Amino acid sequence: MIQPPDTDSAGMERIRQQLRQLQQQQRYRRRRAVSELTGSRVSVDGRVLLNFSDNDYLGLRQHPQVIQACTQAAQNYGVGSGASALISGYSDQHQALEEELADFLGYEAVLLFSSGYLANQAVLNSLCQRGDSIYSDQLNHASLIDGCRLSRADVYRYAHADSDHLSGLLQKNARQQGDGENFILSDGVFSMDGDLAAYSELRELADQHQATLIIDDAHGVGVMGAQGCGSWEFAGATRPDILVGTLGKAFGTHGAYVAASKERIEWLIQKGRSYIYTTALAPPIAAATRASLRLIRDGSGLRNKLQANIAYFRQAVADHGLDLLSSNSPIQPLLLGDEQDLLDWAGKLNQAGILVGAIRPPTVPEGTCRLRITLSAGHTKTEINQLLKGLNLCNRQKTT
Repeated sequence: MIQPPDTDSAGMERIRQQLRQLQQQQRYRRRRAVSELTGSRVSVDGRVLLNFSDNDYLGLRQHPQVIQACTQAAQNYGVGSGASALISGYSDQHQALEEELADFLGYEAVLLFSSGYLANQAVLNSLCQRGDSIYSDQLNHASLIDGCRLSRADVYRYAHADSDHLSGLLQKNARQQGDGENFILSDGVFSMDGDLAAYSELRELADQHQATLIIDDAHGVGVMGAQGCGSWEFAGATRPDILVGTLGKAFGTHGAYVAASKERIEWLIQKGRSYIYTTALAPPIAAATRASLRLIRDGSGLRNKLQANIAYFRQAVADHGLDLLSSNSPIQPLLLGDEQDLLDWAGKLNQAGILVGAIRPPTVPEGTCRLRITLSAGHTKTEINQLLKGLNLCNRQKTT
């Protein structure tokens, strides 16, 4: 076996020590290789588990029309784009998807990215300059936090969904700020709590302080609102100035997009480093997403089924006195607090044939460990009842 040249370096010893520390703290992350997906079930290490852990909220990942569109496009374009979008990786499938997403969301233009992380990097690193101010919700996604760090702008974090705190920060800095631009930055649906941004208050403050409102609605578009346009539509608010979304959740495919004015999108094309210097999304994925978008636009049946599943689950959990956080989204976190309790519950559910996300620090604050349960339109009541049975068993064993 060939050994790397720096095996005995001080840097490698530091890595070893920190890995051992993570293991001792029970915060060592391990990947699981999935060998098969069938409906709402997944095969992991040879065991078939009922899956309540992913973000395929409408069950479109395995929809026949989506698979067919992907397969047909692969025959015409191959399975990869072959280059960045500004070289030769931008196809007519990409162009059509951007136009169709812009029409669906009600924006002048849309730009596709290979991931939501890259989309947020481009928005914050190219639009926010030195001398600008970003006001970021304390519980924003890691990609937004990292984008703020790269932006060179001044960053102010306001308490989660606290419009009064945000207003105070904006007023205080208005007296000190020069010609810089203000940006208000928030998730639309917060990925670990499942709650929504306070859209009306954010829009009012943005207008009052001439700020640009940026919303990452990765977990909202497709599943929330009468037309599925996202959590801003669900809240009855006007569109944010810039909307970021991903395709790997409700759309069931892969990649991301930014929706904004034509001028802002053109600026991202010219200056967005994580757009310019990245291989473009594969054309078959763009074609598959176009099929997903048609299914989302053609009717509300899938969204209605999802909302019915959410309501059924929340009522049943309330009847059994479990500590479920308030959420109208597919993300239903069950707060446990203690890390050992979390690992015990996740392990017992796994033994019962149920896969859920076990979320610990640093992803969430200390003392707020939770099971991140995600519901889908593809789940049946029988499957939800199986999950409830497992949760009730864990709860009874904890209290005895």
